[in-house]
Amino acid sequence: MRSIQNNLAIKKFDFFLILLLIPFILISLFLVNEISHRLFIKELIYISIGFIVFIFVYFIPIRKLLWIIPFIYWLNIILLIMVDLFGIKILGAQRWLKIPIINLTIQPAEFMKTTLLLMLGYLIYKYPPRPVYNLKEFLRLSIYIIIPFLLIAKEPDLGTALITLIIGFGVLFIIGVDKKIWITLSIFAIIFTPIAYKFLLKDYQKKRIEHFLNKPSYHVKQSLIAIGSGGLTGKSKKNATQTQLKFLPIASSDFIFAYLVERFGFIGASFIIILYFILIVYLLKKAEKLGNDYFAKVMYIGVALMIFIYAFINIAMTMNLAPVVGVPLPLLSHGGTSFINFMILFAILENLISRKDFLHSHGVK
Repeated sequence: MRSIQNNLAIKKFDFFLILLLIPFILISLFLVNEISHRLFIKELIYISIGFIVFIFVYFIPIRKLLWIIPFIYWLNIILLIMVDLFGIKILGAQRWLKIPIINLTIQPAEFMKTTLLLMLGYLIYKYPPRPVYNLKEFLRLSIYIIIPFLLIAKEPDLGTALITLIIGFGVLFIIGVDKKIWITLSIFAIIFTPIAYKFLLKDYQKKRIEHFLNKPSYHVKQSLIAIGSGGLTGKSKKNATQTQLKFLPIASSDFIFAYLVERFGFIGASFIIILYFILIVYLLKKAEKLGNDYFAKVMYIGVALMIFIYAFINIAMTMNLAPVVGVPLPLLSHGGTSFINFMILFAILENLISRKDFLHSHGVK
């Protein structure tokens, strides 16, 4: 029975979704290799691990194991607490845990976004809106969003914390919450923002905002030069001096979009943005067709929101349209945790669709 299920699941596999991911991976490898061959080798390892994890997660009977999601959520919360107690500090931020023996580090905040989506999917599946959530139900769901937000903000990693918050409440907004609640929250946010800026933000975070509003930082200046020099069609590798002469910092991760534009110009930038647009719309259209399958619906909406927020913030900050935060460009930036996290998410999406069709065809709800 299991082999039949696996065979049918593969037949229902969404190959178009994978085809949308391949251009991102190939472009990422190309750019990272030009920046540093050493990083290119590491990127190949990360991608290989990502696909192995993808295959593993795809064959897990997720719908039969929904009961385990709360345990995964609270385990991730414990890892975030461990970061605060035992984490590795780099450049003033304590965001990583070191894995003994193998000497690798992990960033639990990256995995928290996936865990939060799973938890919200589980809770909304257990307690669906009728037709929208009231204040009591909204507050109960909000607790699961606010706890990781506070722990991640304390690291400090305000960028990731805010993205986690936006993804969580974005999912609730699309699923359905009484509009009076959103109006109240909007008014509260407007009043609270200046208070948070004065008393809660650290000096370096205020400096980033001031640089954004008044004078671009060195990183952003070099990014703007790289983007502006790309022109319509870009430059050859040897003429892409901003990156090759090391003027552009963090070119393989946070500012990889600037290097992309320096190499391939306005046409290359437009191509990537269109790819993101197609991927996001495709995920949202799939979510729309899921009806009352709330667990899968939350996952599709959440992944689409995550890609949109990450891409929007990253591209905006490279052009001085948003403050600089440590946000990678999805599927393009060099970095193992981010890529593996996205491969887990896409594997979950593939799993939920193909195995749902199998279960329905055999009369199982």
